[in-house]
Amino acid sequence: QVQLVESGGGLVQAGGSLRLSCAASGRTFSSNAMGWFRQAPGKEREFVAVIWSGGRTYYADSVRGRFTISRDNAKNTVYLQMNSLEPEDTAVYSCAARLGPTATRVEAEYDYWGQGTQGTGSS
Repeated sequence: QVQLVESGGGLVQAGGSLRLSCAASGRTFSSNAMGWFRQAPGKEREFVAVIWSGGRTYYADSVRGRFTISRDNAKNTVYLQMNSLEPEDTAVYSCAARLGPTATRVEAEYDYWGQGTQGTGSS
């Protein structure tokens, strides 16, 4: 059974940092793209970042330059380093894994999802 489990969420002041982790089990995703999405209260889930199997990355405009996605294939884990957090970044952050060969920002093209972890930037 494949599981993605996020951790590292919390409450920080605006300008602070959080590092989210997503540990996968039940299957190795070293050859697959993995992404982070977020859903703010009252809003639809949106793309945050994606990392290819080889380490190439792509970000949403709203987080580019502040967030960094990375992966440790030996640990089957993907990370999201969030710096300079703003109140607008407050959301439930979910990781996702894709079985297809290419990375995408399209939510429907991901095959596995974690339950999410709350990240809050307070003003």
